[in-house]
Amino acid sequence: MMPPPQRQGVGSAHSKLILIGEHAVVYGQPAIALPFPLLNVTSTVENGNNGIYLTSEFFTGPISNLPNQLKGIGMCIFETLDKLQAPTKELHIRLVSNIPIGRGLGSSAAIAVAIVRSLFSYFEQKLSRQTLMSLVHVAETYAHGNPSGIDMACVSSTKPIWFEKGEEVVPIHLAQPLHLLVADTGRVGDTWSAVTAVRKSYLSKNTGTKASIERLGALTIKARENLAGDQSMELGRLLNAAHEELVNIGVSDEGLDQLVKAAQQAGALGAKLTGGGRGGCILALAHNQNHAEELSQALLDVGAQQTWACTLSSE
Repeated sequence: MMPPPQRQGVGSAHSKLILIGEHAVVYGQPAIALPFPLLNVTSTVENGNNGIYLTSEFFTGPISNLPNQLKGIGMCIFETLDKLQAPTKELHIRLVSNIPIGRGLGSSAAIAVAIVRSLFSYFEQKLSRQTLMSLVHVAETYAHGNPSGIDMACVSSTKPIWFEKGEEVVPIHLAQPLHLLVADTGRVGDTWSAVTAVRKSYLSKNTGTKASIERLGALTIKARENLAGDQSMELGRLLNAAHEELVNIGVSDEGLDQLVKAAQQAGALGAKLTGGGRGGCILALAHNQNHAEELSQALLDVGAQQTWACTLSSE
């Protein structure tokens, strides 16, 4: 039998930040998410000779041996190959990523998006956004149980997005650049338990949880109005208020609160956790890029494992 032609497929995706609205988005409230291109993942697919084989920093071996926390990626690969009506015998998938896993930065969604894109590239097939989202949803459902879809929508978008579950994703224009500092607690966020705890409280008709969810929605609507103008001070206050509501529903923790407080004391316009919480990262809104660098040092001094300063704009 002739060997398959030597070819390569490449796909990539970036990380994401939820500016405001996490957790509330699961209950029909809006959220705003930002692409975070400083952190990204690239998937390369080539001919293989050892079944479907994955090489990455977090796992290397046949995908039949994937650990439980990565089983969703394997399911996504098989669903994609089935969609492509492609043979599943000999493929080598290489992942290169600098997105920390389990920090609320969309690592699982970004990996899935990059893999799907690379497989379609390898088999020289066009990939619609609808198909991409349906395939990535397989991995996200396994990873998060009942995902809102915001992660996969944002890691595959080049623009900030307004997201409401079940509705069309709407790009958001930033009237002025956002100077942000993202700080990592160094601890894997426990998104599953955080989401489960909020759901249990919400379904038990806990009036405090429902009120916080509604306030997060209202804060998100105000934040969108601020992003359309140059109201950085007000946006910062909205971020601070959002963090208070996330504390109220039990998804923050001592480490996150410490970083948020340190950012505020160092002059941040606002700061809050980003993502699922109970570990993971916070984001802080700075006056300018130099101030973001100053915030970085302040947070490293109080225990942040690593930080990233960036400026995001609509250009």
